[in-house]
Amino acid sequence: MRALSIYIHIPFCVRKCLYCDFLSMADRTAADMESYVNLLRHEITLEAVKYKEHQVISVFWGGGTPSLLTAKAVDSVMGTLARCYHVAEDAEVTIEANPGTVTSEKMRGYITAGMNRISIGLQSADDRELKRIGRIHDYRTFLETYRLAREAGFRNINIDLMAALPGQSVASYRETLRRVTALLPEHISAYSLILEEGTPLYERRGDYCFPTEEEDREMYLLTDACLSDCGYHRYEISNYAREGYECRHNKVYWQRGDYAGFGLGAASMVDNVRWSNPTVPEDYAAYITGLGRRCEEPDGQEEEPVHTEKMQRFPVRCRLTGNEQMEEFMFLGLRMMCGVSRREFQERFGRQIEEVYGGVLCKMYRQELLECVSDHIRLTGLGIDVSNYVMAEFLLDS
Repeated sequence: MRALSIYIHIPFCVRKCLYCDFLSMADRTAADMESYVNLLRHEITLEAVKYKEHQVISVFWGGGTPSLLTAKAVDSVMGTLARCYHVAEDAEVTIEANPGTVTSEKMRGYITAGMNRISIGLQSADDRELKRIGRIHDYRTFLETYRLAREAGFRNINIDLMAALPGQSVASYRETLRRVTALLPEHISAYSLILEEGTPLYERRGDYCFPTEEEDREMYLLTDACLSDCGYHRYEISNYAREGYECRHNKVYWQRGDYAGFGLGAASMVDNVRWSNPTVPEDYAAYITGLGRRCEEPDGQEEEPVHTEKMQRFPVRCRLTGNEQMEEFMFLGLRMMCGVSRREFQERFGRQIEEVYGGVLCKMYRQELLECVSDHIRLTGLGIDVSNYVMAEFLLDS
C-alpha cells in the first residue's frame, strides 16, 4: 500500500498571538467547536474512498490550538479515521498543544485516543518576551503542561522555540535553550520570528526593539551549537531531534510524499495534484454539504462546481507540471541535512539531475554552498546560512 500522511486543522484559539498569520480564530463557543468537529468527521468519511489503497503513516493535528478540543472530540475524530482508513499500527500521531489549555484528564484522554506525540508551543522561557508577542501563558504554565504530558504517558515531546523576538537578547535566548534542554524533550523546533504583514506585531513594529541582524545571527548559531552539545542532531534547517525521534509527518512534506488535509483551509497533495479547502467557515460548511450531495449522485455523476463572488464551492485541483515537481524536489529536499538523492531524482523524473540543474550545481559548488557526498547533494554549513538564496536558484523558467 502507498503511504499517506493526514493533517487535521483545528482553527480555534483562546487569543491570536501578535505575530500569527495562520488560519485561526478566537472567541468561538463550545457549540461552534462541536459543529466544526461534526463537519470534520463528515469530510473524513466522505473522502475515504479516495484512499483505499493508502496506509496512513502519520496524523498531525495542527492549528490554531487543537488542545482546546475536549479529549472526547479528539477521540471521535480518531475513531472516524480508524474506521475509514488503513492506519498503520506504528503511525505517528501528533497533537499541538498550547500551555494553559490542557488538564491531566485531557492529556490522558489524548493518549487513549491514540496520540503518541505532542508538540508544545513554548516559544520563550522569558515571561516578558512571551507577553510582548501575545502568548496566553507564562513559563511556569509551560512547565506544568510539560509535566502533565509526561505523567500522562507521552514519550515523544516536541518543544517549539522562537528567536529574534522583540526585546530578546542573546543572553535571554541562551537561557531559554538551557532551560529547555534540561527538560530532555525528544525533539526541538527552533525558528526565527518572521514579521508577517497584516499581523499586529508587524503593524506595531516601530513600538518594539528587535534584535539586530548580528544578534539574530548569533542566536541562530547558538541554537545549533547548544543543541548539538546536548545530544540533538539537526536533521532539517530548523528541527533537531534525539536519535529515532525525527518528525515523520514533517519529513513527508519535505520529501514530497502524499498528504491529505482535512478541515478549514487544509491543503492536500496526492499524485502531484494539489488542492486546499475553503478558508471561510461558512464556505467550508457549504463545501462539505455539497461534497455529501455529490457522493449521493447516482451512477457516480458529480455535481458541477458552483462559483460565486464569495466562494468557490469545490476546491480547484491543480496538477503540478514536471518543472514544478523538480523545483519542489530540490528546494524542499535541500531543507533536510541529508540533502537530495541524485538517484531518486532520476527515478522520479527520468532525467539526471545534472541535465536539469548542471549550471546551478556548478555555481553552488564553486561558491561552496552545496556539496556532493556519495549519492546526495546537500547544503554546506555556509549554504545553510544562506539557504533561501540557494533554494531560489533552483526555480526553473516556465
